[in-house]
Amino acid sequence: MPITSWPKEERPRERLLLRGAQALSDAELLAIFLRTGCKGKTAVDLARQLLHEYGGLRALFKADQQRFCSSPGLGTAKYAQLQAVLEMSRRHLWETLQHDATLTSPEDSRDYLVSLLRDRPYEVFACLFLDNRHRVLGFEEMFRGTINGASVHPREVVKQALHINAAAVILVHNHPSGVAEPSQADHSLTRHLRDALALVEIRVLDHLVVGDGEVVSFAQRGLL
Repeated sequence: MPITSWPKEERPRERLLLRGAQALSDAELLAIFLRTGCKGKTAVDLARQLLHEYGGLRALFKADQQRFCSSPGLGTAKYAQLQAVLEMSRRHLWETLQHDATLTSPEDSRDYLVSLLRDRPYEVFACLFLDNRHRVLGFEEMFRGTINGASVHPREVVKQALHINAAAVILVHNHPSGVAEPSQADHSLTRHLRDALALVEIRVLDHLVVGDGEVVSFAQRGLL
């Protein structure tokens, strides 16, 4: 039975408008994105099939173009549409960081940084630069590495911080392994960067390590 034949209160789009997006299941939200199903399947049926095949929304959204487009009911247009939605979400978080009030805790920046780094297949070391009121000045991916690590040069971090006239910085890097627990090398690097930046009166507010579904904050652990 097509969705248009369902009672209005059971149709995903109508339920979203009536109750809000938070009231919908993953399959219903995905069905709205898909808009149409495929032969013998409604959009909701197709959404449920895709979620079962991929194991959830996150795995579906991080699929590369070839795998995504090989699934029934999907294709290049849907892939482009999804990438646009994901990028808009990241930009929304970035604008929120830029225009909101002063950052007061690691949670203020966590969502944005996690959205950028969590699914990278290689290690990325980045910096969120702040002014003396902890307002965002800029975000820079400073170094890229491999699945096992990235070479970080404190001199370049100091140089960029001075160039952007930062008063404080939040350090962040991801662990492609998915395990967010900091390594001894992470601890050592944090100390080196903290000391190097302190020489030019720039404070390290935090160092976030992004894993798969978890983030470790050096500040919250009292490691700064």
